[in-house]
Amino acid sequence: MNGSKSRDTETVGGVRRSDVTRNAILEAARERFAADGYERATIRAIAKDARIDPSMVMRYYGNKEGLFAAAVSFDLRLPDLGTVARADIGRALVTHFLTLWEENEEFTAMLRVGATNQAGAERMQDTFREQLLPAARQACPDPEQAPARAGLAASQLLGLALTRYVLRLPPTVALAREEIVAWLGPTLQRYLTAPSP
Repeated sequence: MNGSKSRDTETVGGVRRSDVTRNAILEAARERFAADGYERATIRAIAKDARIDPSMVMRYYGNKEGLFAAAVSFDLRLPDLGTVARADIGRALVTHFLTLWEENEEFTAMLRVGATNQAGAERMQDTFREQLLPAARQACPDPEQAPARAGLAASQLLGLALTRYVLRLPPTVALAREEIVAWLGPTLQRYLTAPSP
């Protein structure tokens, strides 16, 4: 070593240059994904907004999927299940998730990314662990079973999202919201509230 610092360890106002660069990229990415959506947002546009070379985005995040997974966080805005009649929990959750997916294209994009990108999968896992698991604990009769029950609920909810909003399977897309709630609500209800099989 010649004693000089690498560019990554240089500091700007006491903050590592690499942290400044990463923060600039993430801020630009959040704004660009929100404005353009996942499909239309480009690495080049994000780099331009961050006033850096596109190669720096690739260096830190690998590709658009990795950047999206790092930049976007999701608040599922789950209802407080303590205020929902116990017999209506399944229907309430299905209704809530249908509204969430139909109003938030970033959530659907995250599902696409999570299916093909490790960072995206980890972000989805974190989101469901931090937000769906506490909801399952509110509803299920045995707190020790909450992780398994939340996982089963997630399998139904994510399966619906994948087939309806990502793969767009015609029979699933053709279902009216009321039909989906009627079919899926009792399944989630059983997963979350029924005695152990």
